[in-house]
Amino acid sequence: MELEQTALPGVLILTPRRFGDARGWFSETWHRDRLAAAGLALDFVQDNHSFSADAGTLRGLHYQAPPHAQDKLVRCTRGAILDVAVDVRRGSPGYGRWVAVELSAENGRQLLVPHGFLHGFVTRVPDTEVQYKVTDVYAPDCDGAVRWDSLGIDWGCAAPVLSAKDAAAPAFADWQSPFTWEGPA
Repeated sequence: MELEQTALPGVLILTPRRFGDARGWFSETWHRDRLAAAGLALDFVQDNHSFSADAGTLRGLHYQAPPHAQDKLVRCTRGAILDVAVDVRRGSPGYGRWVAVELSAENGRQLLVPHGFLHGFVTRVPDTEVQYKVTDVYAPDCDGAVRWDSLGIDWGCAAPVLSAKDAAAPAFADWQSPFTWEGPA
């Protein structure tokens, strides 16, 4: 598996190798021991799967606050998305900065979004499916969102399809982050 650091420390692009033949291909998307040897010792406890019917469906920017903060490993298994991570660890040199990575069924890339980052994505094509692993279970009392258009992110669409929760989320400037930067690992 190829690991690539993004402009935000801790946010990584993982590109699994694909082994193909006339039937198609096979790919190992996560191997705990191999990735722990590369410094990624994560204990995933839940897998999530979303389907978006329309291109331009935006989900985010979401987070789960401590004590149930989550690391996420995101991949697009059908279609294509622009996946975004925003550093919201108070005191971090990257606070408020974001990275965007195209993930698609075709390119097989995955984005590792550590806790302390907002996460969101917008679908590029209809009938898109996204799957992600998380390191803590869903806790409704820790669930939160920040308004998608309050950080200057170029989502590539002017009028996305939003949930009521995402449309009503507070702007970044009006929100208090529950995360604190703990310094370099």
